[in-house]
Amino acid sequence: MKDNSNKTQNEKSIRVKHPIGITLALIIGLIVVISLGTVTFLNSYFQSKDVRLTAEENNLTINSRSASSIEERLNTIRSNVFQLLDLLSVVSGGRNSALSRQAQSFFFERNPDIASIYVLSADSAESSNASDIRMVNSRFFISNEIDESVQEQFFRDNQDSIRRSCSGETIACNASPLFGRSALCLMIPYKENGRDQSCCVTFSAETLAEILGTGSLNTSFMINDSDELLVHPDADRIIRGESMKNYPLVREMRSNNQNNDSARQIPYDEINEETSKKVPYYGAYQKLPLADIVVMTIVPLDSVLEGARTTTKNNVYLTIAILCISIILILFFARFVISRPLRRLSLAAHEIQKGNFNTPIISRLKFDRQDEIGVLNRGTRDEQEFLNTFAKFTNQGVAKAIATKSIDFEPHLKDCTIFFSDIRGFTKISDGFKERFKEESAAEIITFLNDYMGRMVNCVTLSHGNIDKFEGDAIMGVWGILREDDLSFEKLPDANPDKKRLAEEHSRHVKEDAINCIRGIIAMRYALMEYNKAAEKFTKEHANEPRARYKPHIQIGCGINTGRVTAGVMGGGEKMEYTAIGDAVNFASRTEATNKPCGTDILITEDTYNLIKKDYIRCEENHRMIPNEFAADEIVVERIPVTIEVKGKGEQHFYGVVNMPRFDIEKFFKTSNPDFKVDPDCAKAVGPTGPRTMKEVRELLGIPTPDFEKVNLNEEENKTVVKPS
Repeated sequence: MKDNSNKTQNEKSIRVKHPIGITLALIIGLIVVISLGTVTFLNSYFQSKDVRLTAEENNLTINSRSASSIEERLNTIRSNVFQLLDLLSVVSGGRNSALSRQAQSFFFERNPDIASIYVLSADSAESSNASDIRMVNSRFFISNEIDESVQEQFFRDNQDSIRRSCSGETIACNASPLFGRSALCLMIPYKENGRDQSCCVTFSAETLAEILGTGSLNTSFMINDSDELLVHPDADRIIRGESMKNYPLVREMRSNNQNNDSARQIPYDEINEETSKKVPYYGAYQKLPLADIVVMTIVPLDSVLEGARTTTKNNVYLTIAILCISIILILFFARFVISRPLRRLSLAAHEIQKGNFNTPIISRLKFDRQDEIGVLNRGTRDEQEFLNTFAKFTNQGVAKAIATKSIDFEPHLKDCTIFFSDIRGFTKISDGFKERFKEESAAEIITFLNDYMGRMVNCVTLSHGNIDKFEGDAIMGVWGILREDDLSFEKLPDANPDKKRLAEEHSRHVKEDAINCIRGIIAMRYALMEYNKAAEKFTKEHANEPRARYKPHIQIGCGINTGRVTAGVMGGGEKMEYTAIGDAVNFASRTEATNKPCGTDILITEDTYNLIKKDYIRCEENHRMIPNEFAADEIVVERIPVTIEVKGKGEQHFYGVVNMPRFDIEKFFKTSNPDFKVDPDCAKAVGPTGPRTMKEVRELLGIPTPDFEKVNLNEEENKTVVKPS
């Protein structure tokens, strides 16, 4: 009966007279109607005004800039050609001398877009004249597959222009129809030894076309005094020898010649050939002082996007203002009832979905509310506690991957870097605890291990690694096991360009994992020295107790290997774990065990060494020079002076990690602890003040130097055989 009563009360509470949803819908609807009406009204006003102003200003600016650039380019060509002619006129031996020919060759090499330079007299087209000069850039004609004879044909067809130029006019002619590509001839009056001639420079018009640009809105082109099209973004129109005499803008410009306007912008209409409708344009023109050339720039008003964008921006500003008003009204009405609590709850849920189980947002939720939101708040808190516990019992990275649904539960191959560590003499340490603490020894051992492992796990996590498992005092970590690692590119044919690109990208990721691993393990060396210093202090503080509590001074060995593993969920039924297995994992474990006979604390395999040596280790392959982009992660290693026979891998060398000289201890550990401060006594373990040789590492850590002629690297498993190098 009580449940039915509660159900009835809940139903009554739902059937309210004025539901918040309907009220909010009415408010928002009213605001939207008002805003849309206002925007529609203002849109036409802003559009007609802004489009015209923007189009006019932009078009005039583009025309002025293009005209100035064209004029500068033409003057440069004229100046360069006249300098060449002046040089040839004073060269010893005359224009046909070897020095003159060399000067011509150099000129055309530096001006490859110039096809020819002719100095002609008024009667040169009819008969050759001794004072004529004909310099041809053969490379231009060959590279553009043009017969040099078209040059002579062009001048025969333009005798009148040559005569006019000899009389003192500068003339620009379109040479494109004969050349079959954008080409222009500039005929400049030239006087030498009292003879009136014309310097005819024929050159590619493509550079001028680039100056004018090929914008989708503004179109710039160039015409001569005869209204012939000289330069246009559409090269076919130039090659056809199109005349612009009847173009509306040209007619308007010619009709204004009596006003002597050298630059002007006017509105005009052009008939659209497809629709036969008038299209409004803005046209700007500027006359150049050279050859009566005119540069024109046009823009269709209907296609101008600048005005539309300005109008859109104004509409957006107006809409935002209206929406802000509506949001303020909505928040004022419902923030204490729904908005703020739901926002916090959604943020907390989102953080959990991202794998951030310790988000402080959850602590700000109100758990004492007696409504549905209170139930959701308490459920979210319970979920956080469960996920944190779950992450500690499994793996932080795996737990986050499960929460974000980014983990692949199917077994698959991955290229990873695997790490194993082990405490030296742990059995003896454990026996010491048992002798002193008897039945309390288990708790003391766990306390000591938790202190040690907490520091080591922190180093793994900060270097983006994942703790795979603990086996007694041993730690197994993997870098790259949660990385998206698609190896399907290996099946692509070698001719496929994607294969090389994907392979290089994959190799870069594997290298990053290896470097992150070594960085984390180097940090362990510092963390271990901090632990030993704290352990010594702890032992002294409890020395006078009946059962003096203590923490032992320890040494560890770390083995690192990079290779292909099988990653996936192992187990079944009610017990599963996400882990990595394979030869690469076994070899990493064997590498860790080899530290003791090698007198080292960190060993990497030859596979890991070969992967990173060119970028991070000074070696013969990189001429002992590390690229600047990798210099911050430089690694100093020393090869162990023995050859190791490994079953299934042949002869191998191990490399002892000496230091990362530029390792920033403070930057590394502050990632998780903003208050971290470097201990000067422990700083000599790594970084700028760290060891420079393996001898210094052994002296620092108290590791005796082994006799490699006598030691057996694997007495227990007999998996390695030492051969003197």
